[in-house]
Amino acid sequence: MEELEARVAELEADLAELRAQHLRLAEIADVVQELLIPMASRDQERIDAAIADFTKAL
Repeated sequence: MEELEARVAELEADLAELRAQHLRLAEIADVVQELLIPMASRDQERIDAAIADFTKAL
């Protein structure tokens, strides 16, 4: 029973780490999208704002 409890705890920790990584990846994808659209339209003000937001998030 102790082995199963330890394994469940390990799996829960792994799941929590994967969720955090997934969230971070989603945030990065949002930043990329925020940069690509202004870059395509050459909107330097929006590009600068997106880069500033990303830098703050780091």
